[in-house]
Amino acid sequence: MAQRVVVVGAGAAGIIAAWRAASLGARVILLEKNPRIGVKILISGGGKCNITHDGPIEDLLHAFRPNEARFIRPACYRFTNRQILDLLTLRGLKVYTRPDGRVFPTNGTAKDVVAILKGYLDEAGAEVRLKCPALGLIAVGGRVRGVRIADETLAADTVVVSVGGSSYPGAGTTGDGWPWVEALGHTIVPVRAALAPIVTEPQPPEGRAGVALRDCVLKARQGAKECARWRGDLLFTHHGVSGPTVLGISREVAERKLLGKVDLEADVCPDMGFEALGAELAAYCAENPKRPMSPFAERFVSKSLAEDLLRLAGIEEAKPASQVDRKSRNRLVETLKGWKLGEARHVPLEKGEVVAGGVSLDEVDPHTMKSKLVEGLYLCGEILDVAGPVGGYNLQAAFATGYVAGESAAGPGC
Repeated sequence: MAQRVVVVGAGAAGIIAAWRAASLGARVILLEKNPRIGVKILISGGGKCNITHDGPIEDLLHAFRPNEARFIRPACYRFTNRQILDLLTLRGLKVYTRPDGRVFPTNGTAKDVVAILKGYLDEAGAEVRLKCPALGLIAVGGRVRGVRIADETLAADTVVVSVGGSSYPGAGTTGDGWPWVEALGHTIVPVRAALAPIVTEPQPPEGRAGVALRDCVLKARQGAKECARWRGDLLFTHHGVSGPTVLGISREVAERKLLGKVDLEADVCPDMGFEALGAELAAYCAENPKRPMSPFAERFVSKSLAEDLLRLAGIEEAKPASQVDRKSRNRLVETLKGWKLGEARHVPLEKGEVVAGGVSLDEVDPHTMKSKLVEGLYLCGEILDVAGPVGGYNLQAAFATGYVAGESAAGPGC
């Protein structure tokens, strides 16, 4: 008789888990509280869907913290970045890889990705129940027996919990699964923000929201020590900063803030050292004695930000370059190389693309995604204490752990 598998949560991990289990012959019910599947996939990459990260698996794993990389290594080799792309391109999706390794649909969007995955679910025979939130797990004698929903109990031989974490609660990821599995004995590592914007003190000046710094290096400092850095774009918001650089350091900032004040600064010309930048500024002043300093600043930032930089350096915008003394020029160089953005006052958990924390990895078998504490229970995706950087890493971890969980939950006879 076919294995009865209930998969709770139709995000990236749950969709792949349900598809894999059903394709192996299991009778699968996939539960989703939202009116459609793949809601977080739909908003990933700004709606464009950063499907995965290209390159060798070991390089991909290197982006995660060591303990997390060790845990997901078997799954990422079992279901690679190449395999998820093959699934999608086999159904006509064209993809391209950016220079930074991020893989996106060429012409399509996240909707096309989800539509293809839905097609695989349908072909495999998985039953998908939408607007059907799970209310809890049923376990007897140390073994999971089913899932409670509003009007019935779904009996199951195995249950895959893939309900995500608690980032973007509007997408349905409200941390539902953690109390369920904690009640069964699992340890929940405290949840922290990751891949989130940062609220600064002071907040950016009025009118700066929506303005970007391109290809800068954002640094976080605690006292005199640099504790995190990320290169890429930075976006000013009404309350602070966002963009790839901010997402890249937000987890470290959230954790460091527990130990004390964290300050942010940006190097807006990271390919030039202080001396080279100072020499270029001196040459500009010598060659353009009657021109103001703003054209020089605009080599590195937008016009509106150039005005702010000059103001921070104490240089009048209209002042001719010949009248700017060496001390003022040095201040401008220091500002360009270390623009003080303020204190990281808050890293909002609910606005992160993912969260760090979740089910302790020590309590889950990385080769099967099976709970070491409860028979018949499998855990995958963001419910686990795994959080990679921005760039498609987290979707890859979800796809891979979901694949292994679905395959294992289907049972050896499938």
